[in-house]
Amino acid sequence: MAAEEKGFVVKDRRVFSQEGQPPAEETGRSAGRQDPPPGEPRENRGQAAPGAGEAPKEAPLPQITFPTFLASLNASALVHLGVIEDPTTGKAETNLPMAKQTIDLLSLIQEKTAGNLTADEETMLKSILYDLRILYVKQKG
Repeated sequence: MAAEEKGFVVKDRRVFSQEGQPPAEETGRSAGRQDPPPGEPRENRGQAAPGAGEAPKEAPLPQITFPTFLASLNASALVHLGVIEDPTTGKAETNLPMAKQTIDLLSLIQEKTAGNLTADEETMLKSILYDLRILYVKQKG
């Protein structure tokens, strides 16, 4: 039965080791050569991918910081409150349970980060929560 069992090989595919150095097996390779992904058919290996030389058409994403994270959650709550259009549908629709959940999430963040925020971050979070709570109460009627 031992002859029937197949073993497996573990291959470290990390670009850099924990020390920041290239893995030992990578140092022997030529710098410009890259193996194609294993899922790519053999006949396509070595050929340039279609559109590989074209520049991406999407704008770069903003750097993720705590204020941009809060702004993202704020925008999500505003979509659920029907204040701004849902970017996927183009319609302003109200979903009060989702709005409440997002407001509660921001409130949880405020509670858990108390004493660890800068003055600007704390002011921003308080302002966002105040505005969203007022809008929620108006929508709830």
